[in-house]
Amino acid sequence: MSKIGLDSHIWILVCDGHKALLLQNAGDRVYPKLETRETFEHKEHASHDLQSDAPGRSHGSGATDRRSSVDQPDLHRLEDEGFLKQVAAHLERSVATGQVKKLIVVAPPHAMGILRRAISTTARKAIEAEVEKDYVHLPLYEMEKHLVHHFAEAS
Repeated sequence: MSKIGLDSHIWILVCDGHKALLLQNAGDRVYPKLETRETFEHKEHASHDLQSDAPGRSHGSGATDRRSSVDQPDLHRLEDEGFLKQVAAHLERSVATGQVKKLIVVAPPHAMGILRRAISTTARKAIEAEVEKDYVHLPLYEMEKHLVHHFAEAS
């Protein structure tokens, strides 16, 4: 069994709910050189742009005049889910065409959970490792250091 790490030419998806970077290692396991292949961004909308009204009210059943508010869904979380599902669909196409053969997915825990549900079994076969960290806003050289350290600890 080969040791999981930043092999030469491995692809790395680094994302959160608003930004995704599809990177490829142009270096090797010891001296990685991550290069950006694709970038996806989703602008976060303000709450007042997502929700136009106050929460709705429902009337109680029967003879009571009680009313209670209706829970509103977390619209920001729904936006994040939609964006990550689009990223997962893109990964599906990239794996199906043979562009991406081996992949490491790096995302914070909430985004990783959404991706796990959204990534198809076909694309999942390309995933070599998952790292539950939020590295998307780091410069590439910092990502390289963190990932080398992560895989050195894992072995």
